[in-house]
This record gives sequence, C-alpha cells and structure tokens, in this order.
Amino acid sequence: MQFLEFEKPIAELEGKIEELRHLHDGNGVKVRDGDEAAGEIDLADDIARLREKVQKQLKATYAKLTPWQKTQVARHPLRPHGLDVIHGLVEDFTPLAGDRAFAEDRAIVGGLGRFNGRTVMVMAHEKGRDTDTRLTHNFGMAKPEGYRKAIRLMRLAERFGVPVITLVDTAGAYPGVEAEERGQAEAIARAIETCLDIRVPLVTAVIGEGGSGGAIALAAANRVLMFEHAIYSVISPEGCAGILWRSGEAAQQAAEALRLTAQDLLKLGVIDAVVPEPLGGAHRTPDEAIANLGLAIEENLKPLLDREAGVLRAERRDKFLAMGRVAA
Repeated sequence: MQFLEFEKPIAELEGKIEELRHLHDGNGVKVRDGDEAAGEIDLADDIARLREKVQKQLKATYAKLTPWQKTQVARHPLRPHGLDVIHGLVEDFTPLAGDRAFAEDRAIVGGLGRFNGRTVMVMAHEKGRDTDTRLTHNFGMAKPEGYRKAIRLMRLAERFGVPVITLVDTAGAYPGVEAEERGQAEAIARAIETCLDIRVPLVTAVIGEGGSGGAIALAAANRVLMFEHAIYSVISPEGCAGILWRSGEAAQQAAEALRLTAQDLLKLGVIDAVVPEPLGGAHRTPDEAIANLGLAIEENLKPLLDREAGVLRAERRDKFLAMGRVAA
C-alpha cells in the first residue's frame, strides 16, 4: 500500500501490524494467526486491536477530506483505471482502434463487449499503471485522433442501437503543439456534439480525474456518475493556482474554490449520482469499488433502454442547456 501524506497515522498503525505479523526473535517468539504452540506467543488479539484502530482512523480521516485531499486520492497510483473497470465489468471486450483518418490514440480505449449480458460500446481514458504503460497511454491525455476515434465508436453504436458507457479519468486533453496543429479544440467540440446528438443511451462515470474539455468530450451524457473521491473541474488545482495566484503552491486554496468534489457537483446539478467507494478509497479494495460502480451503471442505464431515441437526445440536450441558467 502506498500512503498519502495525510494518511501518516494510518501508515504507522499498518506498520505496527506488519511488525507483529512478522515478529521473530532469537527465542522463537513469532506471530501465529490465533493458534498457540510451544515456544510461541499468540499476538492475534494485539493485531485485531490494531486493525480495529486502523478502521476507526480510516473512517475518521475519510469522513472529513478536504477538496485537495480528495484530489490526492483521485490521483492515487493504485486507484482502478479505465481498463481495470472494463475488465472487471465487461465480458468479451473487443477493442476497436483508430480514427480512420490519422492514427490510433491509446489514451482512449474503446470497443464492444457485454455488460450484464447486454451488448454495449464502452470507452475509457487510460492513464497506465507503470512508466512503460503511462508512456504508451500518454498519461490518459488524448490527442485529436483519440477524440475522433471516440466519435467514430459513438456513431457505430448509434448505427446498431447499442448503449454507450464512458469512463472518465484524465488530467485533460494533450496540450502539445502537434495536437493543436491537428485540431485539438475542433476534435473536442465535435466529440461533445456527438455525445449530445447520438440516439442511444449514454452513461458516464468519472472514476478518477475529470479534467477540462478532455473529460467533457466523453461526458455529455444522459446520466453522469462520479466516484465518491473523484474530482471533476474545468482546470486542475495547480493550473488554477498558477493563473489566479501566480503560484502552484496555492493549489490547496484553488481546490477549495473550484468546487471539484463529487458532493459539491451533485449539489450544483453537474452530476446525477455519487458512487460510494470502499472505506479508505477505491485504491484499497479496487474490486469492491468496481463492483459498486457496476451496480450504479446498471441502475442508471436500465431506465434509459426503453426510451425513444428522440426523447433520449432531447433530454440530454435540455439537461446541459439548463446548467447555469438563472431563473428570471
């Protein structure tokens, strides 16, 4: 387990548990999981008490996370990423590659599969897990060809009447010169337009970071879900701090101002539901987090399946047009 800065008290308790579990001195004193034997001391009760303290500490810590701490949790290297969720929820996943115009962009993965026995088109930002995969997937920051691939797959789903599920986890679209030369802004705008236009159900889940236009390009959906400790904002806290305070050291203050947490965004009507994470964050028990997300996606997708195509599109458009509207 990799501990975050604010988890130091928890890390200390976990360290003591590991010490007891592996305790062994020259006199043959060591831990037995509840069984006493000659020359051995049963430390199971001590371990149980420490584990109980860990649970209480986790509950107290995660009940009052600040927006900046939630940002750290959303970026945790062990947090489940797009491919983790796809492999956990989608059977017979068949990747589809390329935008049929320039290249394949591995920052966005997508393809057909079966979710709860139902054929779906699923797409996700993928950040990568280690140095090699992060470079392969460009840290989840898509170039224009990535968004044009997403457009192609959404239109393919529409043609065959297949629901679309998207998983958002990106710091933002790739800001490099080559991306701008190939029409990054236009590609993002077209992807948003396609999200709003397709005549099939579209459900989005923000599973980690939802950064700027790079996120909204896949997230203009009928239903937008968000993990409990994920973040979703127009700019990163560091970027906001650099613009407003001319210093990245004000990132914590910027996180407060951005209202980027799932709880804030639910109140503001930007998202539709918050998906609970296991105690201590999705990175502690990824399988449980992915299972929770699967239940939430099913709950939100099922009511959309019987709606007429025109109604789905109209409701989606009206939903986003209503955001920020001030009553007369």
